[in-house]
Amino acid sequence: MNHKLPFKLLPKRIAFCCFLFIAAFAIGNGIAALKQHFFPKAVTTAADGNWGLSFQTEGETPVGNATMEELAKYNAYYAKDTDEKVIYLTFDAGYENGNTEPILDALKKHQVPATFFVVGTYVKENPDFIKRIKEDGHTVGNHTYHHKDMSQISTVETFQEELQSVETLYKEITGEEMTKFYRPPQGKYSEANLKMANDMGYKTFFWSLAYVDWYENDQPTKATADEKLTKRLHNGAIVLLHSTSKTNSDILDELLTEWEQLGYSFKTLDELGK
Repeated sequence: MNHKLPFKLLPKRIAFCCFLFIAAFAIGNGIAALKQHFFPKAVTTAADGNWGLSFQTEGETPVGNATMEELAKYNAYYAKDTDEKVIYLTFDAGYENGNTEPILDALKKHQVPATFFVVGTYVKENPDFIKRIKEDGHTVGNHTYHHKDMSQISTVETFQEELQSVETLYKEITGEEMTKFYRPPQGKYSEANLKMANDMGYKTFFWSLAYVDWYENDQPTKATADEKLTKRLHNGAIVLLHSTSKTNSDILDELLTEWEQLGYSFKTLDELGK
């Protein structure tokens, strides 16, 4: 038996198939758009979900795993694109072990401004240091209350609580509102997190220069610190150091002197995003 379609029916069958193809394509794109809207994917990060850097040329800004342009959409930054020899010095403060005071002394000696990103327990347990950081002209930034992996937080309410709890403690101690600078613990983040922080009025700050200085019982040598920091220093660097590091407290005076001799000046983070 001949099952061929009558010639006059072929155009209708072809038109119908085209319609099905176009409809399937449109539905697929629509679903993808909805998923992107309601479940935004993370900005490209390292395999473990952390902020990461690739140092390709000594003395030049490293390549981040998200571009400056991508981050700027959410008032987030990891360096400044500039020809000026300027450094933005920051410290992460999770607890107190006797190294904050010499760090503050060195900063005061050189009249260098810095931002200290503090966790809630640090603020609660060290009100005198919070007061001194502020009185010395530095900025206190928000490193969340519990130092959680913020990329795993999906609700706005939980995210806000982590930051607002630190804000409340800071105001109780200083009588003033906290500067809305935020650094994600461990550099773990998502695009949704960046939007949440931005919606709260925060600027998010990653870094373009850091080294492994956070293991209290396995501190880097002075030579290692100098090699990792000075050799990779670049214009517009946001430098991340930990205030818990004995090495940092020991070398900071000398390190600042060296950087000044190289022609660098120090500015505050509020300059970024203007």
